[in-house]
Amino acid sequence: MNIEAFLLCDAATDQMGKLNVLGAFDHIGAKKMPTKHPACAIVCRIRFERIEEGDHKIRIQIIDEDARPLGPKLDGNINVRFSNDADSVVSNFILNIHGLQFEKYGEYRIDLAIDGQIRGSLPFYVMELPGQP
Repeated sequence: MNIEAFLLCDAATDQMGKLNVLGAFDHIGAKKMPTKHPACAIVCRIRFERIEEGDHKIRIQIIDEDARPLGPKLDGNINVRFSNDADSVVSNFILNIHGLQFEKYGEYRIDLAIDGQIRGSLPFYVMELPGQP
């Protein structure tokens, strides 16, 4: 399998296999703590080879710089099926998140595990916005 895209973004949709991504980012600005980010999406585009046909467990975990989880682990399942003679198939995975709360500024990370193995790690930062003079 090959991770073709792993992004934190404002929004995403999947229209019959076409992945549409809006506003990929790696920084969130906040004037004070704690803060909530109103809405975002974690997006994965994974290419599977024919030999990998079948069910695959997926887990996403958001952690802070001290490796403490930010909310629960998010578990899912991808059912990879081939319907033609293609050598590979793509699966798009979109996780919409609303009201993600941060208690402190700093570095965070989104870890992606497939079938129990880490396949991607996506850093992002929550930074203080300067106040008005």
